[in-house]
Amino acid sequence: MAKCIMVQGTMSGAGKSLLVTALCRIFTQDGYSVAPFKSQNMALNSYVTADGMELGRAQAAQAEAAGIPCDVRMNPILLKPSSDTGSQLIVMGEVRGQYDAKEYFRMKRALIPEIMNAYNSLAEEHDIIVIEGAGSPAEINLRQDDIVNMGLAELVNAPVILAGDIDRGGVFAQLYGTVALLQPEERKRVIGTVINKFRGDVELLQPGLRQLEELTSLPVLGVIPWMKIDVDDEDSLAPRLEKTAAAGRPLDIAVIRLPHVSNFTDFSPLEEHPAVGVRYVNRVEQLGKPDLIILPGTKNTMGDLRWLRETEIAEEILVLHGSGTAILGVCGGYQMLGRSLSDPENAESGETAEGLGLLPCETVFTGKKTRTRRQAVCDMKPFAGARLEGYEIHMGRTRSAASPFCIMEDGTEDGAVTESVFGTYLHGLFDSGELVGRVAGWLAERKGIRIPEQKTENRAAYRNRQYDLLADTVRSSLDMKTIEQAMEVFAHDQITGTD
Repeated sequence: MAKCIMVQGTMSGAGKSLLVTALCRIFTQDGYSVAPFKSQNMALNSYVTADGMELGRAQAAQAEAAGIPCDVRMNPILLKPSSDTGSQLIVMGEVRGQYDAKEYFRMKRALIPEIMNAYNSLAEEHDIIVIEGAGSPAEINLRQDDIVNMGLAELVNAPVILAGDIDRGGVFAQLYGTVALLQPEERKRVIGTVINKFRGDVELLQPGLRQLEELTSLPVLGVIPWMKIDVDDEDSLAPRLEKTAAAGRPLDIAVIRLPHVSNFTDFSPLEEHPAVGVRYVNRVEQLGKPDLIILPGTKNTMGDLRWLRETEIAEEILVLHGSGTAILGVCGGYQMLGRSLSDPENAESGETAEGLGLLPCETVFTGKKTRTRRQAVCDMKPFAGARLEGYEIHMGRTRSAASPFCIMEDGTEDGAVTESVFGTYLHGLFDSGELVGRVAGWLAERKGIRIPEQKTENRAAYRNRQYDLLADTVRSSLDMKTIEQAMEVFAHDQITGTD
């Protein structure tokens, strides 16, 4: 069986995903066969595997960093929030139903056999499993039925690194308080703490680090500097969603920050173009007069369409369209751009609603979820011939009376186009790199400006450079020797049955 190491955090957003991604890359660089694992994930940013299964986006990135194909076993349970109290439950890549929080917490321990089957089969195939926790292990109201933090660490006998986020402030209280709230047997698993996202001179931290070590009786394994790293994040509160300005670039793209926005990483490649400023807006006064408005995917199309109207953003989009602003809808955003949406099978909300009416399309939601990897060629005239690659993940079926946006590899048509409005179900449409430059050039031409030609790097090559940069920074900042020794000790204890 594989050796393992687990990264837990003092809170959501403490940097667990990035640390796991870095460790996956570091161990892979050192010649090991490595796989990531997260037993339970709550995220709207998901990914579709080659065999059509769905898991958290962060685990897909971690697998890529480890140089292996993404596998649904790496994230056996995925919760996709559809409201403040309910989520779609996905187990081993397949939808199992819609549950409110109380229902799920009553039944989640019954999922342990499936979690352990996934973990054990990965552990038989790899040398090292790098495990990611969720939230905080100090959520004492959830300890009894925990299957993702210390509960999982006990099941697989994992040593634990505890990470805190200094950028949010109070990192010493975060780390000390978390350790203090752990049970004695849980504290034995923690091999040390890590401080994430530090800006400044680490020497100024030394008095605090020494006192933290005294208070917790644990070593500080490293201080990770603030990094300008572009690695896919599962958290819908990721820093890119805080962007509210176009950074002075000549082309302005406004992505509507829907309440249940999903797969926002679709637009990461646009952010790399030097002439394109991408910002995320959720108030009508933030819209301004962008060159392109993007309606992204969402886990709650009907609810977010209602929100668009309540906030008056929908009305402003129609006004801007009338003055010539281009509009793109992806997945749920594409559905919103149509004339009507109906849900006769109660797959989402059971409602019927009018769309924005900018595309001649009608969408009907069904209980069957489409999940598939896709390759396509763009058919929309300004971008015709651009090769696309991505995936579909949606509950609805859309009929269009317009020209298609693209043609899939099997000859089927996808999306719809009417002059400056276009929509598609294809997530990841910008990942190949070909569409980024075409869209930028088209927007510049419509605006009457010239921008330098820019060859956009293939997203896979770009991500690999980011993983190496991440690994180099973390390796130089972390006590890898102590981590590797702890992995050996815990693996030996697992084999011998010692405590």
